[in-house]
Amino acid sequence: MPTDAQLLTLAQWFSPGYPVGAFSYSHGLEWAVTSAAVSTATDLQDWIATVLRNGGGWSDALFLAATYHAPSPDAVAQIDAQCRAYAPSLERLRETDLQGAAFGQITRSVWPETDQNGIPAKLTYPVAVGFAAICFSMPLQATIALYLQAFAANLVAAGQRLAPIGQSAAQATLHALAPLCQEIAEQTRDGDLQRLSSTSFLADIAAMKHETQHSRIFRT
Repeated sequence: MPTDAQLLTLAQWFSPGYPVGAFSYSHGLEWAVTSAAVSTATDLQDWIATVLRNGGGWSDALFLAATYHAPSPDAVAQIDAQCRAYAPSLERLRETDLQGAAFGQITRSVWPETDQNGIPAKLTYPVAVGFAAICFSMPLQATIALYLQAFAANLVAAGQRLAPIGQSAAQATLHALAPLCQEIAEQTRDGDLQRLSSTSFLADIAAMKHETQHSRIFRT
């Protein structure tokens, strides 16, 4: 079981105030709302659930866990390279690259003990989180679950900004997604990258379409 100190650290890492710039990314959701693929709270919940179960949520969880179990710095570098190669679009790569760099920078600043073992300073987001988690012997399953919950919360917040979805509906949506975050965390904690898959095709296309979207408020 995680200690109180570990839970508080994880809560800090995944809070909206942790300066990784998550608020500026919609993971393609902005195009989905513009194209009317997502327009209600039910649509938003279905969209995020699909991304978590069959898209970036699932793959990020596996990359995070694989990093946690990595036996050497070289293995971490290889996992990071695979994570970059797995990004389905330029914006998705930018999203994980910039958030990972920001997470690494602030985490090394506040907890200098994470800057060791020759790990590259710039890692993709789930790899950076996985490395920080093992540095502090964080409970892996809780780390993945909270990472996914923060991922979902950011998309819910983006949905609120883009569509007529109120605060109560948004919080109900996030609450409904919590069991899925826990389920994925349990299923991916072995970090077996042979189980990588992605079938959230519309979400991937949305990220590609967003690259040339004329009017937008999010970076992705």
